[in-house]
Amino acid sequence: MRKTSLALAVAASTLGLSQVAFADFIGDSKANLTLRNFYFDNNVRNAANSPSSQEWGQGFIFNYQSGFTEGTVGFGIDAVGLLGVRLDGGGRSRTPAKDGQSRTPGALFPLESDGSAVDEFSKAGLTGKVRFSKTEARIGTLTPKLPILVSNDGRLLPQLFEGGQITTNEIDNLTLTAGQIERAVGRASSNSTGLSVAGGSQASNKFYFAGGDWKVNNDLTAQYYYANLEDYYKQHFAGLGHNLALGEGSLKTDLRYFRTTADGKNGNAAGRDGGYRTSRAFGDGTGEIDNNTWSAAFTYSLGGHALMLGYQRVSDDSNFVQLNQGGIESSAGASVYLLTDRLAHNFTRAGERTTFGQYSYDFASLGVPGLKASVAYLKGTNIQRADGTEAKEWERDLALDYVFQEGSLKGLGLGWRHGVLRGNAENDVDQNRLIVSYTIPLL
Repeated sequence: MRKTSLALAVAASTLGLSQVAFADFIGDSKANLTLRNFYFDNNVRNAANSPSSQEWGQGFIFNYQSGFTEGTVGFGIDAVGLLGVRLDGGGRSRTPAKDGQSRTPGALFPLESDGSAVDEFSKAGLTGKVRFSKTEARIGTLTPKLPILVSNDGRLLPQLFEGGQITTNEIDNLTLTAGQIERAVGRASSNSTGLSVAGGSQASNKFYFAGGDWKVNNDLTAQYYYANLEDYYKQHFAGLGHNLALGEGSLKTDLRYFRTTADGKNGNAAGRDGGYRTSRAFGDGTGEIDNNTWSAAFTYSLGGHALMLGYQRVSDDSNFVQLNQGGIESSAGASVYLLTDRLAHNFTRAGERTTFGQYSYDFASLGVPGLKASVAYLKGTNIQRADGTEAKEWERDLALDYVFQEGSLKGLGLGWRHGVLRGNAENDVDQNRLIVSYTIPLL
């Protein structure tokens, strides 16, 4: 009876609100359905029991964003629904784990108990939002794009996080953000799990963050963020971006610095032995997080041409880390906010010194709008293994994209990614991805 009375009260109060209160809520609503056809070929060339795989799937990504109700305080709801359907591949390309052990997921799909890919998987999320003046609070499903946490969207379906976030722009040219993340759903998983880092096997359910972006002027932006994954690490980030006009072109400067130290159980041997650790294969071998990483990149653009050159250095004691799902469900697969986060690898091992470059061209300058291409090369040296030896690696990436600009196929996107990773830090990899995408507006 109490539940019925409460439901009736809510319904009555909702009906009692004026139609004006919901005008923006409904009128400003947006919805679309993205169709993503994804072929993934990952050829591991020099591994025993090679985990090479070829997978092909169709993804359906539904996004709904409401407007806000009228009034001093506005309320709204966002929703996301994701479905991945296997078209081919994903068979027993990986050795099934022994009883009681987690299995390595496929690149696009989670695995059945026998090690084969599932026929389909799905996930969904709901986000409540509140707006007051120039401040917005969100609670529920989040896909953050911040220097200390980047939701990965590089496979069939995107990675999702669960928590709360508040963003304010009350001060002109200053955006402040703070929040807490409690759980995550991997890009190749339907399950919500706790949080960890690469190499960790124990879950933390508290990731706090806060920071801001200050637009000093039209050409200069400064950033600072702080993050804390309880029992794993504390991280400070400082960034600076600047644009300088040079004749008919422009020069973009991108400077990034991270300072990451141990927190809680990662700071003592007993906690690390219990699973609160990062990789012990590199650095000092303890699994304790103690890292400085900085990078500098410069991009010169002229017409359709863009040439980027950069350098990144990781300190010796441990790998660079950011929030992941680690070995909790083996559904790891996260992005890091570094320019070296590429197709096959991210060049974040202890001691690694990476020189990188990329050339991009937009064919709109030649009268072919929608066609873009790029080639990148990264070389990492001075990688510090825990056994005292050094390693090195390099990666070459090619990308080609075309989006139809008119006609019945307008908006249809075609993409090809090809990556080659070589070195003695891990297995050599040849990787190809073919992506066909199309977004259908529904509202």
